[in-house]
Amino acid sequence: MRIVSVFAAIAVCGLCSPPAWCQTQPGAADYVAKAEALIGGYVKDGRFTGSVLVARDGRPILREGFGPANREWAIADAPDTEFRLGSLTKQFTAAAILQLAEQGKLKLDDPIGKYYLAAPKAWDKVTLALLLSHRSGIPDYTEISGFFRGPARLDRTPEEIIALTRDQPLDFTPGEKFKYDNSGYILLGYVIEKVSGQTYADYLRDHILQPLGMTHTGYEVSDDILPHRAAGYVKAKGDWKNASYLSMTVPYAAGSLYSTVDDLLLWDQALYAAKPLHRASLDAMFTDHGESYGYGFVIEKAGGRRLWWHNGGINGFHTYFARYPDQRLTVIVLSNFESAPVEKIGLQLARLSFGEPIDPQPKPGQVPHAGTEAALRHLIGELRTGQVNFDEMSPALADLVRPQLGAIKALFGQAGALKSLTFSGVSDAGADIYAAKFESGALEWRIMLDAKGKIILLSSSNG
Repeated sequence: MRIVSVFAAIAVCGLCSPPAWCQTQPGAADYVAKAEALIGGYVKDGRFTGSVLVARDGRPILREGFGPANREWAIADAPDTEFRLGSLTKQFTAAAILQLAEQGKLKLDDPIGKYYLAAPKAWDKVTLALLLSHRSGIPDYTEISGFFRGPARLDRTPEEIIALTRDQPLDFTPGEKFKYDNSGYILLGYVIEKVSGQTYADYLRDHILQPLGMTHTGYEVSDDILPHRAAGYVKAKGDWKNASYLSMTVPYAAGSLYSTVDDLLLWDQALYAAKPLHRASLDAMFTDHGESYGYGFVIEKAGGRRLWWHNGGINGFHTYFARYPDQRLTVIVLSNFESAPVEKIGLQLARLSFGEPIDPQPKPGQVPHAGTEAALRHLIGELRTGQVNFDEMSPALADLVRPQLGAIKALFGQAGALKSLTFSGVSDAGADIYAAKFESGALEWRIMLDAKGKIILLSSSNG
């Protein structure tokens, strides 16, 4: 799992646009040196290639490409490299729905059946707001067994994607709980088309992207020529491979956009200026509607600071976009390596900016909650074999883990045996954080138990 060399990176202000971005800030040079060393370590270890931008008050203090955008031609990633965004697309879909609501063309409490006439009776209580916040209960089409091994290669219309799970029973009563759901955002894209009279791609172009000057962002069409499109990669047995083909009609309004770090900074600053949406709509977007999710953004705190973020994972790519609104800090990490630890890199870059250790450290006297380490070690062992006792989890968590069990087992098969598990601290939400090192990689885990010892919160990110 090693990359031969670190490709030349673009200088911080080498290709700045607009010119105001090139104005340096106090301490920027020191920050860049430390950030480059941090990211360079991931590149050297074969865990990251991509483009990174960190900005304060809208001005970049780090703006570079690392590693190759195309390995066959040895072309380097750069700030103008175009990456698939995956689920970062969802915030643009949410913005389009909110725009149409501002225009009086729809209401967030409208039932989906008002626009999708083939909606089954079980969807009667599914509203647009529930779709936006992943609380609809509609099954996720990406969880269909074997979907990415064949069906995802075929071009599909939005109606055909919706039909994949339309006749399945709901996962839960609408509004009852949260479950991340790509199918919900496919339906929202369908609504945008029905209400606006335009295709989803054309609506975004005409009403969001072009007005904001985002000329290097759009809906990816596999047949189109994109001058700076990055190729996506995976690793198999330590060797780089091209990512498997995916028809970009399939992610649609849940994940088919591409962009650059520069364009995403334009988007970030437009949100502060309330350009694409009125202030009330932005407030709704950045309100926690349940389980720390707004409309297209995760709403939480990190290190005591408000943090609004999202990530995206799609064949060959992994992306991260984070906003610390009170500090006006923006962190964007776009990678053309599917397993890159973009969330961890993004959080470390933010901590570095705040003058904090790049890895969370237990506070003086801070110890893990009783039973979390033993529970996590036991669970990791079960996940490796694919034989999980779901009775040791809360029902809601079990429902989330079950459909992903096959993919999780495959991940552990690549990672190898667990070498160490180290307590790193306690999150703002009260979860214990552990750094797990495996033979071929690392993961950061967050775990929380209830009074009876059942796991009620579990999450992991690449280390």
